[in-house]
Amino acid sequence: MANSTLVTEFLLEFFAEPRELRLLLSVLFLLVYLGCLLGNLTIIIVTTVDKTLNTPMYFFLRNLSILDMCYVSVTIPNACVNSFTGHQNISVPGCAAQVFLVFFCACIEILLLTVMAQDRYVAICKPLLYPVIMNHQVCVQMLLASLLSSLVIASVHTIKTFQLSFCHSNIIPQIFCDTPSLLRLSCSDTFNNKLLILLTAIVVSGSCFTFIVISYVHILSTVLRVPVKGERGKAFSTCVPHIIVVSMFLSSGAYVYLRFPGTSDVVQEITISVFYTVFPPFLNPIIYSLRNKQIKEAVKKVTLRMFFPRRI
Repeated sequence: MANSTLVTEFLLEFFAEPRELRLLLSVLFLLVYLGCLLGNLTIIIVTTVDKTLNTPMYFFLRNLSILDMCYVSVTIPNACVNSFTGHQNISVPGCAAQVFLVFFCACIEILLLTVMAQDRYVAICKPLLYPVIMNHQVCVQMLLASLLSSLVIASVHTIKTFQLSFCHSNIIPQIFCDTPSLLRLSCSDTFNNKLLILLTAIVVSGSCFTFIVISYVHILSTVLRVPVKGERGKAFSTCVPHIIVVSMFLSSGAYVYLRFPGTSDVVQEITISVFYTVFPPFLNPIIYSLRNKQIKEAVKKVTLRMFFPRRI
């Protein structure tokens, strides 16, 4: 079978046309990107500097923030540069790297969110066993397992994708390289690739989503038995947004990767991709931390320490 060297480079789409709208959207996405970096970087600094946040919950939160900074940096900066400069081309190795990184980050994202749901489940439903079940060694092992499994999944999908021949066209109807768009450009048999995507969606995404929902059902049922209304409200305000973001992340990804082949509008492609590549990294700091009293107090403490060291 001929390989992907039949195409030496691909052409990506811009955010929009005409040029004025394209530049406006580029600035908007750039601001969202900077906001995402700022929010996640704040969490990383605070959970590292403040020793009172040295718990499993904030260990995973810190790593989720590191991941989200990497995840959003895979797609948005390059798309913004392309829109500002008018360049659309990306090399085949560059496209392969982007496909790998998107898969890798997305897999770790859902696995970390699942682990964090388990952490909250043990903390709320089995508080006496929490120090035993969620000790530091177990947390590190969970993180390493997530990284390793995501590395394997992303590598397999990337290799299988770029074993195909691309001879129909080199124009990708997306602002970054993704597997579904490349499969539509291929003139090879893509049945095995689609089957691999379906199996990954069922085994990884489906099982993780089920586990997260079950965990939060148990959490909410436990909290409802607590007589203090304030604690109920706090639990609902944390659990519900988390489930909404996870649902949005998985449903938009499932729509892009599992839908039936056919032509679709480029604007629709780009809009849906934003829901699983940009929104989760942007919303996670808001849901998990910026509404968290401990994080707020730690941010104030670190800020005072940085700018007014003599007062501390």
